[in-house]
Amino acid sequence: MQNKSNNNAPRHFNLTARILHWLMAVAILAMLFIGVGMTTSITWRPWLIDIHRPLGIAILLLVIIRLINRLYFPIPPLPPTVPRWQAFVAHASHWLLYLLMFSLPLLGWATLSAGNWPVTLFPGWDLPPIAPTSSTLYAWFRTLHGILAWLLFAVVIGHLSAALLHAWIYRDGVFSSMALGSSAGSNRDNEKKNAD
Repeated sequence: MQNKSNNNAPRHFNLTARILHWLMAVAILAMLFIGVGMTTSITWRPWLIDIHRPLGIAILLLVIIRLINRLYFPIPPLPPTVPRWQAFVAHASHWLLYLLMFSLPLLGWATLSAGNWPVTLFPGWDLPPIAPTSSTLYAWFRTLHGILAWLLFAVVIGHLSAALLHAWIYRDGVFSSMALGSSAGSNRDNEKKNAD
């Protein structure tokens, strides 16, 4: 883990990472609200399910692309003002987010497979099952999917809270490193301000 300044390190995440970040942020927030709606509204449930399934698969594909991008391109280091424990929590929560974004769609897919329901992306285009038909597996997968969805909700709230803290209180360049359209100069100004 490294949060020291490095003149050769990038000041921003690359464009692909930033686009994927904000696209997935919208998709995941939508998915969380859709999930809540599915469990509380009988009227809207069939329509929400039709959105939930393809959106989940889209998130799975996007997180794979995002993970590949993350592994191949350097990321901006955290500023030296961030304590070590906060840096550890930040890195751990990011990898937990990746794990949840990857596992939840797969778990949803497995749940439907175990219940012998198709994962329909578009009319006439169903994904193959990835789990055997089993009422026991269905019950386990469905319960675990719900628990992990609530965990994702909690992690997203924590991530959003930390982002707003860095953007509005610390103003240390952490938020702007992921913001579209921000300039390297704004980070340099913040670093100079923190140094003064």
